[in-house]
Amino acid sequence: MAKKVLMKGNEAIAEAAIASGCLHFFGYPITPQTEISEYMAKRMPKVGGLCLQAESEVAAINMLMGAAATGSRAMTSSSSPGIALKSEGISYIAGCDLPCLIVNVQRGGPGLGGIQPSQSDYYQATRGVGHGDLRLIVLAPSSVQEMASLTAEAFDLADIYRMPAMLLADGALGQMMEPVDFEAFPKRETPEKTWATNGMHGKRAKNIVNSLYIDPNVLENTVRERYERYALLEENEVKYEEYMTDDADIVLVAFGITARICKSAITELREAGIKVGLLRPITLWPFPKKVLGELADKTKAFLSVEMSMGQMVDDVKLAVNGKKPVHFFGRTGGVIPSVEEVVSETKKLAETL
Repeated sequence: MAKKVLMKGNEAIAEAAIASGCLHFFGYPITPQTEISEYMAKRMPKVGGLCLQAESEVAAINMLMGAAATGSRAMTSSSSPGIALKSEGISYIAGCDLPCLIVNVQRGGPGLGGIQPSQSDYYQATRGVGHGDLRLIVLAPSSVQEMASLTAEAFDLADIYRMPAMLLADGALGQMMEPVDFEAFPKRETPEKTWATNGMHGKRAKNIVNSLYIDPNVLENTVRERYERYALLEENEVKYEEYMTDDADIVLVAFGITARICKSAITELREAGIKVGLLRPITLWPFPKKVLGELADKTKAFLSVEMSMGQMVDDVKLAVNGKKPVHFFGRTGGVIPSVEEVVSETKKLAETL
């Protein structure tokens, strides 16, 4: 493959997954991510893999669990209502400590909502989609290049910490086209999957993958051990981008496509003499709490900009811990905030400082 390829975001996810060694894909069509399934259907047979369109989202997530249990790199993709249907299976996967990739190319909601881009699945992704005490690694790309590189990163992190990872994108990123360099992302060293149910071959004791623990004390100990791994994630794997925050009086906090809009707004605001910067979380979980707390010591205010009615703003407030005011601006229902709107809201905030 050429060094840089012009691709749709959805196609970049699929190609990056194959380049990362994904051999099993289970999906079900839903706008605006159907191109992932279509791309996988064309490419997987050529690399010795399997792409299977399941009869439903529920079937797809349970097929993913079976493939992941064998130690194979496996993934599924869907959009907001489909992820909701997969939530029970995601909980089982987390309860079995299985690494895999779940892609959510978000659309407006609730319910069937619409097919336009959204970020209103933030609560669903970061608060533990599915029942029980669980977390997902949640990565939020803001470019087609990151749709690819964070797909690779998600597979590696899932294997290292033995847990499911989610790529949380949106319809705009899924449909836009940009150049992608598939050699630009490093490969992490991952542990051998000694737990996999891939056949004993007379060489070891049998492995069992299971999420059922009748003894509550055993279950509690298992959950606590899982949270020890989560704590390591929070310590070692937080990812974020700071943009012009060194002298900023106001720090915008935004992820995904919204962060790109904020960067354009910052250019206009700086030209108007207003010192504004951006903190872009790349890992939505673990969330970059520490850096936000540090920024709160030197900036005057924060503005969380989202394509929702205000979901990430809660995490921003927790991270800032009352040191400075945290404000919110968002559009929802599939409406993308404009640069002009972000500029206007920031100027209003600047007048109060």
